[in-house]
Amino acid sequence: MADAGVSGLVVVDKPQGWTSHQVVARCRRLYGTRKVGHAGTLDPMATGVLLVGVNRATRLLGHLAGHDKSYTATIRLGIDTLTDDAEGEITAANGASGVTAGAIGAGVERFTGDISQVPSAVSAIKVDGQRSYARVRAGEQVALAARPVTVTRFDVIAVRAGTEILSETASAVVDVVDVDVVVDCSTGTYIRALARDLGAALGTGGHLTALRRTRVGGFDLSQVMIDATMLEHHGSESAVPPALIPLAEVVRRAFPVLELEAEQAHDVHFGRALSVNLEAGLTAVMFKGEFLALYRPDGAGRAVADAVFVS
Repeated sequence: MADAGVSGLVVVDKPQGWTSHQVVARCRRLYGTRKVGHAGTLDPMATGVLLVGVNRATRLLGHLAGHDKSYTATIRLGIDTLTDDAEGEITAANGASGVTAGAIGAGVERFTGDISQVPSAVSAIKVDGQRSYARVRAGEQVALAARPVTVTRFDVIAVRAGTEILSETASAVVDVVDVDVVVDCSTGTYIRALARDLGAALGTGGHLTALRRTRVGGFDLSQVMIDATMLEHHGSESAVPPALIPLAEVVRRAFPVLELEAEQAHDVHFGRALSVNLEAGLTAVMFKGEFLALYRPDGAGRAVADAVFVS
C-alpha cells in the first residue's frame, strides 16, 4: 500500500467492462486513501486512457478533463441503437449495402471542424437534476440541446462490409459496414454521437461497436502505469502500486509554466493577484521547481488565482 499522504497522477488503461467509478474504487485501495478521482468518464464498453488523481491531485482533475482528447473507434453503419453503441437495444436496421467508400469519406468530412453536436441521450449530462442516461433507461424520451464542439481529425482507417444477425429464430440478417476511425476532438465531443450522425447523414443509421481513448491532453497510452492485470489484483495488501506522477510534472505536461520570483511566490501563498501578463490562458506558477498554483489572466494585464495548491 502506498503512502496515503502522497499526491499525484496515475495513467490507467481502463479495461472493457469496468466503469470509471470501479477503477477509482480500486485505486483507493491500491493507494490507501479515499481522496481519489478521475478526469473524464469512460463508458464501460470503452477502454483506454483514464487519468486518476490521488490526494491533492484531485483538485487538478476538472482542469485536465477539459483538455482535448484522441480516440480510435469502430462505427457500424446499417443499424441504430437506443444508446448509440453496441450495448443498446436496436431501434432500426436499414442496412448499409449501398454505401460507398466515397460517401463515407464525404460524410466524415461533414463532421470535421467546428460543428454543432447533440450529445447522446445516454450521457451523464444532467436534465432537471437527473442524469440523462438514467431518464432514458427509465423509459423517458430525452432531447438534449446541441452544443458546439471541434473535431480536428476524423480519419477513416479501414472499411469492412459484413452482416449482422438480428434474430437467430427468424434468421433476420442485415448488411452492415464497419468503419475504423481515428478522432481528435475537443472536450465534450461524443464519439457515439459522431457514429449516430454519420449513419443518419448516409441514410443507413450507425452506432459504435468499439471505442478506445488513446490520449487526454499531454497524457497517452505510452504512459500507462496501471493496466487490467494490476486492477484485477483486487487492491490486495500485497499489491504494490506504481509511483505517482508528481504534481509539478503533471502541470508541466498539461499547462504553460511561469517561474516566479521569491516575492511573487510569497503572494501566491495568500492567493494574491500577480502583476504579470499571461500570454496563454490557465498557467501553472512555480517557484524553484515547486508547483504553487494555477493562475489565469484577468484581462487587465494581471493574473489572478484559479486554484492555490500551497498554504
